[in-house]
Amino acid sequence: MIEEGKALFLQIAESVEDAIIDGSLPEEGQAPSTNELAAFHRINPATAGKGVNMLVDKGVLYKRRGIGMFVAPGAREMLLTERRTAFADRFVEPLLLEARKLGLGPDDLTALIRDRADRAPDLPTERTA
Repeated sequence: MIEEGKALFLQIAESVEDAIIDGSLPEEGQAPSTNELAAFHRINPATAGKGVNMLVDKGVLYKRRGIGMFVAPGAREMLLTERRTAFADRFVEPLLLEARKLGLGPDDLTALIRDRADRAPDLPTERTA
């Protein structure tokens, strides 16, 4: 799970976000503690805490005094929106720029994507989230 070149606390935050997005950590569900994350990933608890605190600052997690961290209501939709925007910025914008250079319009791109998706058996055929 540990990626070279990416800050550990960001990787911790992303792993918790991934669990929220895929539903394995539901809204209002208790999130793993800093110590649990540190032990699981074999990292310093302060590093895990930095990732968790980043999610608290974002409004993804909230603290219940004496109990622990919990997933905030609306966190999944917020994360999906954030990731979709990042996906569009990182992949769709460059795709559109290159398509324009090649003289491809929206229908051409749609046909290309559908053709490739038909050859990728693991892709969902409809939007699931």
